[in-house]
Amino acid sequence: MPESTASITPIPADQHIQISAIIFPRMDQIDLTGPFAVLSRLPNSSVQLVWKDTAPLRDFRGLGFVPDATFADAKPADLLLVPGGPGQEDLMADQVALSFIAAQAKRAKCIFSICTGALVCGAAGLLNGRFATTHWRSVHLLKYFGATTVDQRVVVDGKVVCAAGLTAGIDGALTVAAHLRGEAAAKAIQLEIQYAPEPPFDCGSPASAPAEMVARSRNATAALTAQRLATAKRIAAKLQIAVSENSGT
Repeated sequence: MPESTASITPIPADQHIQISAIIFPRMDQIDLTGPFAVLSRLPNSSVQLVWKDTAPLRDFRGLGFVPDATFADAKPADLLLVPGGPGQEDLMADQVALSFIAAQAKRAKCIFSICTGALVCGAAGLLNGRFATTHWRSVHLLKYFGATTVDQRVVVDGKVVCAAGLTAGIDGALTVAAHLRGEAAAKAIQLEIQYAPEPPFDCGSPASAPAEMVARSRNATAALTAQRLATAKRIAAKLQIAVSENSGT
């Protein structure tokens, strides 16, 4: 992957880091809670959960969250975190939410998407001309937002960091922490949360999982994937992004 001409600007230790995380109904909680376990431990930082209102909401598996602030009252973000999950479909059609994300991204030192949060960032116009990644079932959609897919767990292009599916958010968060506060701080957090994964099975990606298991996973989410494709095509037309249907991911 070519080096980007821009980069994430480190934030001095004596300067507070304001982390703003978008939350929304039917998101996938681990896209938030995995990175939160890392980023909430950044020295001299605070995390604010933001949504259109402050009513409690639930992720798509039923876990409850309470936003800290509305879009109107949210603090300006140094680090903007955008998770994914099935509710991302509604978010991509929500101009209030997309406008908020785009406005916050202009000021932020870093924009960090996890899983299909990348599609939301794409809908907000943040991926055009960038390298990116997302969950393996959705990587073929990135081209509709003007992005080039990179087959990596974490992709950094300028001040935009994309983590692949779900648990890759922890890897992405440690990467972000190293950029913002230095490698020593990121390593200390990794040690504190004892992040030394040794998965019991080697099937965490399509490349290592049995072909029949990958096929079952694709079939189980075929309707959602088709819906995401239709949404991506509508947004590509809106953003005037020309896409070759024969191009790869």
